[in-house]
Amino acid sequence: MAATLKKTATSFAHVFPILIGVMLLISLILVLVPPSVYGAVFTGDEILDPLIGAVIGSIAAGNPITSYIVGGELIDQGVSLLAVTAFIAAWVTVGVLQLPAEAAILGKRFALIRNGISFLSAALVAILTSVTLELIVP
Repeated sequence: MAATLKKTATSFAHVFPILIGVMLLISLILVLVPPSVYGAVFTGDEILDPLIGAVIGSIAAGNPITSYIVGGELIDQGVSLLAVTAFIAAWVTVGVLQLPAEAAILGKRFALIRNGISFLSAALVAILTSVTLELIVP
């Protein structure tokens, strides 16, 4: 039991500085890039917007609670639901900024595959959500 506890503490001590760095970087980006910048980036194109939303969401990673607030601000600025859905899905599931920490902890191959699948899923979920809502609410 003591050996396991020591090994866990050593692993945590190794990972802790990486996690702190990632959290500081994410916080810095969230403060420096206001939601109005995101609203200026989207084109209104039904194919390009989910990809742009997924890319921006992947870079500006955050937690689900704040994603709803940012998503609401984007919709208020005229960004399409398609783009906002991709943004929120990628914001929560893809983590470009966390990639170094995730690769160090879980392995580079796993981190890259997981983030790639999450990115594609974010765009696909946005498209399917938009299509479903158009069928339900004409």
